[in-house]
Amino acid sequence: MTIAYDEHPDPEPEDLHRWTERGFTVAEARGWIDNGFLLGSAERWRGSGVYTPGDAYAWRTAGLSPYTVQPLLRAGMTPRDAVQWHELGYSHTEAAERHLAGERPRPRRWWRILLGHRPRKSDTLTGEQSATMRALLRSGVPVATGRAYLDAGWRDAATAVSWARTGLDPAQAAVCHSIGFTPSEASTLAEAGHDGFELLRQWWDAGIPRTEVPAWVVAGFTPDGARHARDAGTTAEHAAVLRALSGQSTPKPPEERN
Repeated sequence: MTIAYDEHPDPEPEDLHRWTERGFTVAEARGWIDNGFLLGSAERWRGSGVYTPGDAYAWRTAGLSPYTVQPLLRAGMTPRDAVQWHELGYSHTEAAERHLAGERPRPRRWWRILLGHRPRKSDTLTGEQSATMRALLRSGVPVATGRAYLDAGWRDAATAVSWARTGLDPAQAAVCHSIGFTPSEASTLAEAGHDGFELLRQWWDAGIPRTEVPAWVVAGFTPDGARHARDAGTTAEHAAVLRALSGQSTPKPPEERN
């Protein structure tokens, strides 16, 4: 029997088995319990998009609840951001709107207080976007990164998750995805110093069909090398075999391939 302390003024002891029956692992349950959450509260926090007890504790300390935290999560805010805006006199809703607009916390001007402030149009997510955002957060993608991927037009949850977890800029990820690279290949290319837009330009200028580019690149060819190989009769299918056998070997940085 383990006791957890929550917002409830007089919590009752909770059996750890109740947590595991509701889908928590023992480690997860202990984490929530150690941070003072009861089972029902932990489920509400997870349902609102906060999946770790440490994050839930930070949001709760900042004055948020599972019922009020979602607009701030969608805006890419942290608990620290929420506290800073609140201390300057902004409501959570207005803080989220201003944060999305790129503003930094600053004191209100007296004339804005006297005359009032017309709120910006709320940046409400569609049902599809909300589902994708939830999937991103569940997979461990930071809120700001998830929001950036949504704003860049990533809508399919499974695709967005696999690419966002690479840590690539969403625009770079979109280019690599459109060329045909896998998330792992694109990540390896980025680590080697390659830029997706520059890759697209170089291979386009070399006259290599876009659909063939990933096979040639991962097989270790430069644009000129691939063009000469094609002229000599080597096919993209052969390059694809080399790609599969390469185990996604790290391509050389651009400066080493000139």
